[in-house]
Amino acid sequence: MTVYQHLNKNYINGEWVEGSSARFLKNLNPYSGEEIVRFQLADTADVDFAYRSSEKARHEWAKVNAYKQREVFERAVVYIQEHTEEISEMMMEELGATRLKAQIEIGLVIDMLKESSTYPLRMEGKILPSSVDGKENRLYRKPAGVVGVISPFNFPFALSMKSVAPAIGAGNGVVLKPHEETPVTGGTLIAKIFEEAGLPKGVLNVIVTDIEEIGDAFVEHPVPSIISFTGSTAVGRHIGQKAVRHFKKPLLELGGNSAFIILDDADLDYAVEAAAFSRFTHQGQVCMCANRILVHRSLYQEFNRKFKEKVTSLKVGDPKAADTVIGPVMNERQAQRLKKVIDQAIEEGATPLVQGPIHGTLVHPTVFVDVLPSMCVAQEELFGPVVAVLPFDTDEEAIELANQTDYGLSGAVHTKSVDRGIQLAQQVETGMIHVNDITINDEPIVAFGGEKSSGIGRLNGEWGLAEFTTMKWISVNYSQRSFPY
Repeated sequence: MTVYQHLNKNYINGEWVEGSSARFLKNLNPYSGEEIVRFQLADTADVDFAYRSSEKARHEWAKVNAYKQREVFERAVVYIQEHTEEISEMMMEELGATRLKAQIEIGLVIDMLKESSTYPLRMEGKILPSSVDGKENRLYRKPAGVVGVISPFNFPFALSMKSVAPAIGAGNGVVLKPHEETPVTGGTLIAKIFEEAGLPKGVLNVIVTDIEEIGDAFVEHPVPSIISFTGSTAVGRHIGQKAVRHFKKPLLELGGNSAFIILDDADLDYAVEAAAFSRFTHQGQVCMCANRILVHRSLYQEFNRKFKEKVTSLKVGDPKAADTVIGPVMNERQAQRLKKVIDQAIEEGATPLVQGPIHGTLVHPTVFVDVLPSMCVAQEELFGPVVAVLPFDTDEEAIELANQTDYGLSGAVHTKSVDRGIQLAQQVETGMIHVNDITINDEPIVAFGGEKSSGIGRLNGEWGLAEFTTMKWISVNYSQRSFPY
């Protein structure tokens, strides 16, 4: 695969085509600012054609033998493995991923594809008894139809594939709209992989466009029965409302404000390492990142000293450099948003334990202490290399602090007592939480999703299969019923 060859076009009905809009999208490297590729944007007519193509093709895809369907995913895995270096380069150039982050993301995608390859063989039904004599009830698991997928810029390859692969594996058609900041690794690269893997034309369509061009047409189109969105809570709320209004099921993987809790008996050195990874992986642009580090007061000063030493050792710079830990945020708009958060936190009385400069899209780490739970730095999803450290005195106070947020995506608890950690974790209002681990976890067979404003629905494993399918009841009466009239 020549890097970016054919990947600067829309992929509709199995063909690589220019968008029909008169507008163009410049895909920029967030570190250098250089143009990578340019797209002619899709318009609402292209959206319609993509959905209609997927609706037609998905009926034929559902007829393909399940073992043949599985082979498509197996070939997709092989293709990625053979092109790992090129894909890593794309991710470093398009989204400012470090080499380590790119490797992690590619590994996640391979695992997702392997799990999704089992879906065609798991479209199981049931035969249930009936309250009526001589009758049986059959339940058939069927594809939901066509799934519209809207993916974000932070983990575009993995978070696009997280919905695309299981939806296709369950027999659906898919139309994918990647984020305009990452149209290649979040979109057209995925089309290329499935094209090379032999997925029939039209099953997967990828359109590159923006809201200015299509408005809500992607969500409101009559064809899709499911809209799967990953991104901010504010946008997710709008998409969810639109989807439900048009009788479509929303799957929403949204923002987080995860608490990393360090109890008084924790291994402090290990907790420092885990907290740093939980906050600063991919510049903090991960929905599961630790936004708040809650430390027992007996360890608070010592943690701050060690954490400061750790954070100041993290190299910031070119994501392609082997020793870079923190690369650029996605664009200067994100950098300026973080600057406003930092300035506001200082105005509200928080003290920077570490405060690095901001140069363009390079945001050096900032760590705040003297933070009150009501401050912006404790309440907002930061989505960057900024974190708040708060003390607590009891386990009950730690739980209360952890739950003082509208979000509920991930979390972590560190303690030498596993039972104590589990007891505390049970009381934190979050979809996922990890004892003696990092907040950033995703495994292909484990339910993934959030509570409260962090989303609706669960992906991965049997839960993903359930989300992208529907159950059809067919009853069979082997005798004749008697009727009251």
